[in-house]
Amino acid sequence: MSAEPTGHVMWSPDPIRQRLANHYLEDVLALPDDAPRVELRDGVMIVVPSPTFGHQTIGNLLWMWFRQNAPDDMFIPGTAVGVAVGLRDSLEPDVLLLRPPVPTINHFFLPEQVAIAVEVVSPGTKRRDRFEKPSEYAAAGVSHFWRIEQDPVHVYAYDLVDGRYELAADSDTELELTMPFEIKLPIREITP
Repeated sequence: MSAEPTGHVMWSPDPIRQRLANHYLEDVLALPDDAPRVELRDGVMIVVPSPTFGHQTIGNLLWMWFRQNAPDDMFIPGTAVGVAVGLRDSLEPDVLLLRPPVPTINHFFLPEQVAIAVEVVSPGTKRRDRFEKPSEYAAAGVSHFWRIEQDPVHVYAYDLVDGRYELAADSDTELELTMPFEIKLPIREITP
């Protein structure tokens, strides 16, 4: 009598399609519910690392701050949704501030719907969050990008100018900006 394997096998990307860089947004949308979050880069699925508790807390507190302070007729905050930057490219920011309408069934939004894309930097995502993602968001035309460093919490806010991000403001005490709305964000309010 042979023992049959029982239980569930965890999803992973098809190695042949990965090697061929042959994945599209439709493939991401068709992933099973238990699949990890992924981004697409030139048709290759990149598993998004699971965020730490501190990382999640910063993102959740920023989402709440946006929810309470952004004009609700002009902006809607979101988390765990993507930005479709092409048929074979997507990004999964930690927090988004979206322009309505925002259909509740969407997993991906177009770059022109994104008012602010936010990345919280963790040890495993430093290079991608500091160097790669800003250039990808800029190339897609996302008008504002924020990078949040941890320990201590420090926010860097960038505006898109002539296809590149320029630092608009940064602070570890209070972030003040005029775009995309009048912002006075006390950093302590997003600090775990």
